[in-house]
Amino acid sequence: MFRETGTTRRGKVLDMEEITFGAFVREKRKEKGISLRRLTELLEMSPVHLSNLENDRRPAPKEDMLRKMIEVLRLDHEEQTLLFELAAKSKAIPSVPQDLPEYIAKNELARVALRTAKETGATDKEWQDFINKLKKRKGQGGY
Repeated sequence: MFRETGTTRRGKVLDMEEITFGAFVREKRKEKGISLRRLTELLEMSPVHLSNLENDRRPAPKEDMLRKMIEVLRLDHEEQTLLFELAAKSKAIPSVPQDLPEYIAKNELARVALRTAKETGATDKEWQDFINKLKKRKGQGGY
């Protein structure tokens, strides 16, 4: 389950207001026991570039590299979602998380739903009710 404050499978609390993209990547790398140099080899990235990412001196990379990070770090669905959210948040200009634009572009009803929510001023509670309904249908339960 993804929330503004989420708990990983290992019980560590991750607060979207406090954790950055770089800190998240560094935490996952260390959690998996991968050195910075080894991760750069696996990602085909320079050590300086990864160090700059982990220390938030550069915004998150593009989607293809994010997907490579997901694969190499073996992130679960919740962690993938958080990675994409933090990546979007790291950009100087706010953007939609990179795993969503293609879905939104291909799904007219998603665009209609988003516009309707915007125009009607949908509340967080209304969005949470909608999410819970979808999760319940999928068998994930709500929160």
